[in-house]
Amino acid sequence: MNETQQQRLEQALADTLTDGSLSKDEEQSLRKAIEEIADDRQALAFVRNRAFRLARGRIEQSPRDTLRWLERIDKIVDHTARPPQDASGPPAADAIAFSPGETGLQLIRRELKAARRSLDICVFTITDDRLSGAIADAHRRGVAVRIVTDNDKQFDAGSDIARLARADVPTRCDPDPDHMHHKFALVDGRRLITGSYNWTRGATRNHENVTVLSAPELVDAFAKEFERLWSSFKPWRG
Repeated sequence: MNETQQQRLEQALADTLTDGSLSKDEEQSLRKAIEEIADDRQALAFVRNRAFRLARGRIEQSPRDTLRWLERIDKIVDHTARPPQDASGPPAADAIAFSPGETGLQLIRRELKAARRSLDICVFTITDDRLSGAIADAHRRGVAVRIVTDNDKQFDAGSDIARLARADVPTRCDPDPDHMHHKFALVDGRRLITGSYNWTRGATRNHENVTVLSAPELVDAFAKEFERLWSSFKPWRG
């Protein structure tokens, strides 16, 4: 996708969100523009990324209309896109892994690599380059990534939080003396990664667990908790 197409799509998205609605004419025009990039997965990720960014800027002003708009944009992309034959999205089955060993690490990395629209990560700390690298890769390919972490752990030796934040990954930290001790992540708003596993290299030596679930009621519950923390925590400051 060239720069002109990017600008046209971004402007089209912004125009449809101005009045909080998506008319039939606007939807047809947007669908036609997306059809031109239907085989380009990176371009489709760009559309979703820009839609999420625009929605975040308006969500507090008009949450219901903004979420309805975002859902319609997402459906347009899904219905128009033509994924390549070898594309592999998130696995349908739930999964669990235990350490010691790297099965937990591999399970988390698999889910991070499968993200196509969004990654909401809420973890105590991140020091494993293999995980922070997968997060950075997702950000580069247009996935809307957000990170919530503990304010005390962000400056630990080996912490990758600063590197990710400086790469423009939106990051927020708890302002309280008590620790933000969660370890969970949401993939595309449909898959939940959770368990005792810290996102560190040391976790591969501990007795830990990683669970991946897709039950909507569980995903929704964790999504609400993420949004609650995101709205109450402070942006990262280097």
